Formats: sequence, structure tokens, C-alpha cells
Amino acid sequence: MANPDLPPDDLPVLGLDADDTLWENEAWFHEVEGRFRDLMSPWADSATIDAALLATERANISSHGYGVKGFVLSMIVTAVELSDGRVEGRWIGDIVSWGHELLDHPVQLLDGVTEALDRLGTTHRLLVITKGDLNDQMGKVNRSGLADRFWRVEVLAEKDEASYAAVLDRHGVEPSAFVMVGNSVRSDVLPVLGIGGRAIHVPHTTTWALEEPDPMAAAAAEFPVVDRLADVADLLAAWPANTRGWTST
Repeated sequence: MANPDLPPDDLPVLGLDADDTLWENEAWFHEVEGRFRDLMSPWADSATIDAALLATERANISSHGYGVKGFVLSMIVTAVELSDGRVEGRWIGDIVSWGHELLDHPVQLLDGVTEALDRLGTTHRLLVITKGDLNDQMGKVNRSGLADRFWRVEVLAEKDEASYAAVLDRHGVEPSAFVMVGNSVRSDVLPVLGIGGRAIHVPHTTTWALEEPDPMAAAAAEFPVVDRLADVADLLAAWPANTRGWTST
């Protein structure tokens, strides 16, 4: 996806995560998880329900990937297992309807995102790198009102070192010249550092359990952390391009 009105190709490329970096996402899943706990309460307590759903999601990622569809399938499988097959068909229908709500949910931009992108877009080509279902993710990009600010959009099945390396190679970007910005240390920071790039962490209020990084890997890595996307432009201006590591001052 390209916009001919964006800055010229001699500008450096800045990678941007989408969900929970540009717009709210995990909060809507948490809301549905609360409904699922209520639905399953005749058969298990909240802790058991949460653990069972998370285990099912983890097992299903390799087959169904990330996103709403995999989440809905995981809830259905977990409901059948926890209820020993006694969950009623109308309740399965409720789970499916929750998935439709998630797919159609209005995109809620995080505070200051539009202004931050406008500023960053004057100095960088903005490359969105997100993961999940292609139609779902591109639908959010199109509904966000931000699509014309992006140089390219990449939707990946997984955010690992190989995937990042393939994206950068496809667009002719050297890893050493690349910076990635996102809310997930596991998906947006560590793999990019692993291929020789740089990364900036912008924490969000909610993080999916399967996005939690390996504590030792996170502790050993050097990367800056900012409170808001709006802080990234000033950080980049103070961060020499030939300096990979980060030392706070």
C-alpha cells in the first residue's frame, strides 16, 4: 500500500506497530473475556476460565493465527471443554456475535496519535508493521482515518526476527538504519534488536499475556521507553543514527 503524496524515498523508514500503539485494541478483548467468564461461571471459577482460555489460545496460534477469528474459535473450544459439552448452542451463538462486535468495533485512536504521525511523517517514511488477520488489520487501518499518512502497511503472521528481516529486505531497508516503535517488548522491540535494528518502547495500559517477553531477554536489552507516541520525534532527533544502543541521560 503506497501513497504518492508522502515524503520522498530518500527519507529514513520508521516502523510503527498498530494495535495498542496507534489505537485501542486489547481493552475490547478484555471486555469480551469478562463476558466469557460470566458465561462459563456455572462450570468454573474465573481463574480456571482465564487459564483454560489462555492455554487454548496459545495452542491455537500456530493453526489460526492472531486476531478475532482465532480468539472466537478458542472461546468456543474452551466453552465446550469446560462444560463437558453441555454449553448450549445459543451460547455458542453469543460467542460468535461477540467476535462480530470486535471486527466491527469503531477504531479509537490513542491520545495525540494523529499529531504525532503528522510530525514524524515530515522526517520519516512511516511503515506500519502489525500482525494478525489481513482483512481485520487492513480494515482497522482504513477505518482509522490514518491510512494516507503511511508509506507502507505490512500485516504479518508473526513478528519474529525472520519476519522483520524479510520485510526490510523487501523494501530495501538496512536493519542498522531501521527503528521500530511499539507497545510490545516481545513483538516490537526484541526481534528488531535481534536483527541489528533499533526500537522504541511505548507501553500501553493493557498487555495480552501472550505478549509478555522473556524477562531475562528484556532485562538484557537496551532500548528507550517513552510515555507517548508524541515523544518519539524528539527522541529520534536526539538519537544519532549510527548509535544502536541507548543510554538515558
